Amino acid sequence: MSGVTLNHNFIFSNTFGFPSQKLYGSKCIPFGSDMRMNIPENTLFTYPDISIYCNKIKHLEEDENTTLLPTVIIENLSPSTEDYDRDNKFKLYRDIPSLKEYIMIDPTAISVEAFYINAHQNCELKEYKNIDENLDFHSLGFNIQLKDIYQHVKF
Repeated sequence: MSGVTLNHNFIFSNTFGFPSQKLYGSKCIPFGSDMRMNIPENTLFTYPDISIYCNKIKHLEEDENTTLLPTVIIENLSPSTEDYDRDNKFKLYRDIPSLKEYIMIDPTAISVEAFYINAHQNCELKEYKNIDENLDFHSLGFNIQLKDIYQHVKF
C-alpha cells in the first residue's frame, strides 16, 4: 500500500526483517507487499504486506510473478483497510489450503491478533497486547518480541 504512515513503515521493516534473518537458508521465503498472490479457490488477487512461503514457490502457470499457497500472511492494519482485512479478506484467506497463520498488526496501539489454523482447519485466535510478550510463529518455529515489532513506533 503506497503512502502509508511512518508507524506502518516501522512495523513493516521490523516485522519483515526479523523473519527474513531467521529464515535465511531455510526452505521458507518471505516476500513484501510487492509480491502478488492469488487464491484460485475464490479468484482473489491481492498483495499482502508480508507473505511467507514454505512449500516451494508455486505460481500461476500463465504468470510466474503471481504466487500461490503461502504458509503465513501478515497484514499491517491501516484505517482505510482494517475492516476489509479483518472480515472479507480474512474469509478469502481461509480458502488457502497451505495457510497456517494469519497475523494482523495494529500500528495505532500495541495489539497483534494471530490466527493459527489447526489440524482441523479451525482458526484459533491469540491476542497479544503487552509489549513484553512474544508473537509466536508456530509454523516457522520461532517468535518475535512485540517490543521488536513496535521499535521506533510512537503512539
